[in-house]
Amino acid sequence: MNRIEFEALVEKCFEQLPQWKRDRVKNVALIVENEPSEEDRKAEGLGSDETLLGLYKGIPLSARGEMYGVGMTMPDTITLYQIPIEEAAEEDGLPVAQVVTETIWHEFAHHFGMDEHEVREREQGRAKE
Repeated sequence: MNRIEFEALVEKCFEQLPQWKRDRVKNVALIVENEPSEEDRKAEGLGSDETLLGLYKGIPLSARGEMYGVGMTMPDTITLYQIPIEEAAEEDGLPVAQVVTETIWHEFAHHFGMDEHEVREREQGRAKE
């Protein structure tokens, strides 16, 4: 899939988040890159055989105080990594759109304030539905 098609898919999958969640998304840039940078791989403690599908960087909504946004405030970022997502979809026999949707859900859960443990628990609950 080329980059333009992948970015269109990301936009479509973002629109699948419930409206009330999309309404709460504030000051977040959704970015597509080929793969995680070495800096991000090191920061996340990844081994040579591990990768990321997505990465949230920023101040979660639950941690933003009254002073958030006073003065210049850079947006949070959610980066989706196209190559690892496509590889994961192929390995698991899933449509790329499903992996993109799940990755978007996962990273926005961090934006809403969930830590990795909470996100994983919620994902298990979603998988049972």
